[in-house]
Amino acid sequence: MRIGELAAAVGVSTRAVRHYHQLGLLPEPERLGNGYRDYRLRHAVVLARIRRLTELGLGLTEVRDVLADEAGKDLVEVLTELDEDLARQETAIRERRARLRALLETEGGLTAEGPVSPALAALFRDTAHLSDSPMAAKDREMLALIETAAPPEERERLTGLLGAMVGAPGGAERARAVYASLDALAEARPDDPRVEETARALAACVPAELVAEGAGAAPDDGFLRAFYADFPPAQAEVIRRMLRMVAEGRRP
Repeated sequence: MRIGELAAAVGVSTRAVRHYHQLGLLPEPERLGNGYRDYRLRHAVVLARIRRLTELGLGLTEVRDVLADEAGKDLVEVLTELDEDLARQETAIRERRARLRALLETEGGLTAEGPVSPALAALFRDTAHLSDSPMAAKDREMLALIETAAPPEERERLTGLLGAMVGAPGGAERARAVYASLDALAEARPDDPRVEETARALAACVPAELVAEGAGAAPDDGFLRAFYADFPPAQAEVIRRMLRMVAEGRRP
C-alpha cells in the first residue's frame, strides 16, 4: 500500500510517517519499479505501536521555544495564555497517568503487542493458552492495530464481539482448533483440500458483524492487499473464502 493508505489506516499524517522514517523508528519499505514505497502490514503494526506510545506521552522531538512567537503581545495576555496552556498540560498529564495506572493495575496489560487498552489486555489474557500458535500471534498484532486506528465506540464493539466469541460455551476450543488448522496450512498451496474446510470452520467461528466490513472491501484496496500479502498463500485463501461465505450468507 501507498504512504497515504498506511497513514489513513493507522490514523496519522503522511508527514508523521516520513518523520518516523527520518528518526529511524519506522523501517523504510521496499520501493516499486515506479519509485513509490510499498508498505506491508508489518509497517502498519509498527506504526500503530509508535502512535500508541506517543499518545502515552513519550516525546520524539525537543520542546519548541514557546516564547519565540509571543513578541509584541501584552504581558498579561502572554501570561494568561501560558497559564491556560499549562492547565491543558496538567489535564493531559492526569489523563495519561490514569491510563498508565490502568495498564499497570490490569493483569496482562503490558503485553508483547502493548501498550493496549485494559479491555483488549483482558482478552489477550483470556486467550493466552493460544500463544503457541503463529496465526494467533498475527491476530493479536492485528487487533492491536485495529484498536489503535478505530474510534472509541468501535474499539468497545470489537472487544465485546471477540470477548463474547471466546467466552461462549466451547468458544476457546473452537478457536484453538481453527488456529491449528490455519497453522497447518503455512506451507500448503491455495488449492489444498483443507483450505475449504478451514474456511468453513472459520466462518462458523467468527461473528458475522466482525467481518462485515472486510467482506465488502474492494479487491484493489491497498490495505487489504497488504493484509493478504502478510499471510502464506493457503492461509490468505482461507480468509478470502471465509469473507465470501459471510458476504453471501453461506455461514455453516
